[in-house]
Amino acid sequence: MSDFKNLIVEMTDGVARITLARPKHNVLNIEMMNELNTLLESLIADKELKCVVIRGDGKSWCAGVEVGDHKPDMVGEMVRVFGRIFELINQLDVPIIAAVHGACLGGGMELAIGCDFIVASESAKFGQPEIKLGFFPPYAVVRLQEIVGPAKAIEICTTGKTYTAGDALKLGFVSHVVEDHHFDQAVIDMVEEIRYNSPLIIRMNKRAVKMTLGLPFAEAFQKSNDYFLNSLMKTQDTLEGIKSFEERRSPEWKNC
Repeated sequence: MSDFKNLIVEMTDGVARITLARPKHNVLNIEMMNELNTLLESLIADKELKCVVIRGDGKSWCAGVEVGDHKPDMVGEMVRVFGRIFELINQLDVPIIAAVHGACLGGGMELAIGCDFIVASESAKFGQPEIKLGFFPPYAVVRLQEIVGPAKAIEICTTGKTYTAGDALKLGFVSHVVEDHHFDQAVIDMVEEIRYNSPLIIRMNKRAVKMTLGLPFAEAFQKSNDYFLNSLMKTQDTLEGIKSFEERRSPEWKNC
């Protein structure tokens, strides 16, 4: 794994742990976003990968994108590089967890909601304050509709309000809120739940969800059943899962 100036990366036991590390508040600039894109591209090719965790160094998870990168002579490049992050995230077939503490604002919140789910410390703060500087958040206006519906998406983007972790949980864009002193262990426990499973079957579960998104129920259910019968049931790991259950032992995954 390459060395990065603004990221800390640890790869162990099928888990990629990415720490945003740009003092202060891990504000994303073009250089940092290019590093993240390079890393994500390498993770897509890793067939042993089971899970990705994105954390923040210091007091904040990520407080946004550099305001200076929004200037007319740089904004085109910024939008291209920032957008590439979400294209790559969408290509990753393993769960991506945003483990959020502190400030998670603007482009930082967009990055967090781009992940599959958010685990937040009780003291975390969320918001899309772009409107206060005369902007709107291009990814959030699309993604938030999927998560919280259009009415709440408009509220979040047009008020620029800051939300507590509890607020975010009620709205539905945060999955879990954990007391600050239990936060690190809660993230570890969640990763361990995922890491126990076959890399291939983890990917197939996520693909099954994504391939049926937005489809009418009958079509979605048929597509899911077809994928189960014609793809899942032909894997060695599914057969190993059945066999290990019957033999009352831990499965030995072959990732095929």
